[in-house]
Amino acid sequence: MAFNLKNIRVVLVEPLGEINLGSVARLCKNFGINQLRLVSPRCDPLDITTKKMALKGSDLLENAQIHSNLLEAIDDCVRVVATCGRIDHGEIPLHSSETALNWLLQGSSKDPIAIIFGREDRGLSNQELQLAQKVITLPSSLTYPSLNLSHAVAIILHDLIRYSQKYEYSIKNKELHSLSTPKELSNCLDQTEDFLLEIGFLHKHTSKSRMSKIKGLLQRAEVRSEEVALIRGILRQTKWFIDNQT
Repeated sequence: MAFNLKNIRVVLVEPLGEINLGSVARLCKNFGINQLRLVSPRCDPLDITTKKMALKGSDLLENAQIHSNLLEAIDDCVRVVATCGRIDHGEIPLHSSETALNWLLQGSSKDPIAIIFGREDRGLSNQELQLAQKVITLPSSLTYPSLNLSHAVAIILHDLIRYSQKYEYSIKNKELHSLSTPKELSNCLDQTEDFLLEIGFLHKHTSKSRMSKIKGLLQRAEVRSEEVALIRGILRQTKWFIDNQT
């Protein structure tokens, strides 16, 4: 089954410049991507400069979805990768584009997927990076590792199309399961944190760092939607049992 480009969402977080935004729209058109999502854009997607740079990609600007936060923008996506050019990414593991994009291609052709690109001036925060299952870093000079937004988009989309042309996969005789969405995992982690705080396993001053480790564990395990539901059911039943002890 061929990879379905219609399922790709290119997500830009707080794009700052009309020229970059227009260039990204044009690149999406070049590579057959028809869904552009913007999180709190700091420039006008319909500005004449933006549309001039987009050329035949202007329709993506006109139809772009605008979201107030990143989690909302990727709410319907099953597989999510993000990009990072920062050195200070904490313990978040970074992957080559080959590793992350080939992983992206392994999902069902029906699953919506997202590729997230950060702000021109400061990229994505670690909290935002943790919403993705894989984080891509592109090789560049250590003295100036941050790439221009449109250049990064061009490299990633080029690699994605190149890998997709080589990568043929079939769902025949293979049972496919949907990975949990970022929102499902986020809700599960919120419930887990509340429960662990209540029983004293976590403490307020350390809960953020410890929950970050739990989130990393679940993302590496590539938990499915039904597995997240199972975890939440266990938490609910355990809490009920504790609350009803006499």
